[in-house]
Amino acid sequence: MNESEPPSIKTMDFQAGTTLLVDKPQGWTSFDVVNKIRHRLKRITGIKRIKVGHAGTLDPLATGLLIICTGKFTKKLTDFQVHGKEYTGTFRLGGTTPSYDSETEIDNEFPYEHITPASLEAARQQFLGTIQQVPPMFSAIKVDGQPLYKRARKGETIEIQARTVHIHEFELTNIELPDVSFRLQCSKGTYVRSLAHDMGQVLDSGAYLTELRRTQVGDFRIEDAWDLEELIAQLEERIVGMDVV
Repeated sequence: MNESEPPSIKTMDFQAGTTLLVDKPQGWTSFDVVNKIRHRLKRITGIKRIKVGHAGTLDPLATGLLIICTGKFTKKLTDFQVHGKEYTGTFRLGGTTPSYDSETEIDNEFPYEHITPASLEAARQQFLGTIQQVPPMFSAIKVDGQPLYKRARKGETIEIQARTVHIHEFELTNIELPDVSFRLQCSKGTYVRSLAHDMGQVLDSGAYLTELRRTQVGDFRIEDAWDLEELIAQLEERIVGMDVV
């Protein structure tokens, strides 16, 4: 947490509503984080069905800012989801994967030796502003009531309609081929994995995402987020305090 204004877990009214900023660890789903917190809040509030939800899903391999709301504040989740987002990350040239990231194995390899800083810059320019983007098959988008990733894991392929998204800023921060690091500011609904994949295509190669970290959602910043282990420890301390009383 930002030590200048640490919130007091001891005085938070989770039923009336709180907003918690959490730094999601790698390997955790967004639901894993929600479930971990909900389990503690059940004991703190005595409410078996205490409302806990998150705004904006992060892939398991991604880290960074996750907005968690409890109690009556869960009504705010829809409002938070419309905010623009900022990410940092890295994509790797020379290959593609079915999931557009390193969660699945490389299915095709391509040359990348022809790629130069100039060609990367020219490609980057093509993704600024309002663009059309096709989400990956490995996504939570539902078709006929079933998430696409479940159908993708069965080997199914579904035609996905392109979406309109807006890329406010797209900066290449480090180039060490085949890896390219970036900073991105984008609208809601943007799939960074698709952006990496599409960059590879524009460069006559392939690309997939290897690292992703969400650093900002609207005015909420990762610097003000709880480390998950620290937050859970604070909640555990409150439970112990209640047991002592």
